[in-house]
Amino acid sequence: MRSDPSAQRPQDVLADRLRVLLSGLDVREVNMFGGIAFMVDGRLALSAGREGDLLVRVDPKQHAALLDNPGVREPLMGDRSMGQGWLLVEGAHLNGEGVLESWVDRSLDSHAGPGRG
Repeated sequence: MRSDPSAQRPQDVLADRLRVLLSGLDVREVNMFGGIAFMVDGRLALSAGREGDLLVRVDPKQHAALLDNPGVREPLMGDRSMGQGWLLVEGAHLNGEGVLESWVDRSLDSHAGPGRG
């Protein structure tokens, strides 16, 4: 029996949503970066952060353009950027219809890019 989503931590709510969207794929969950990381085919694709933020791997060629989306910024490891192809989407910007799905699709598209599929 699932608990009331309003009583869950933001991280767990996002992780549950990601589990649904990633069902049917080769996914392994790992505690990483203070979040719940989702490894797809053995590679990090997404992570649900403590506050419900989404760490997402995207095509590095789309990195700069995707930073223009509301609530998107470059994630930091300490005081250093994680680099091209990694973005952090604030949890408040993941609730619109199809928004989370679009970020998952971007990650999976990047994941299966040239030489990876």
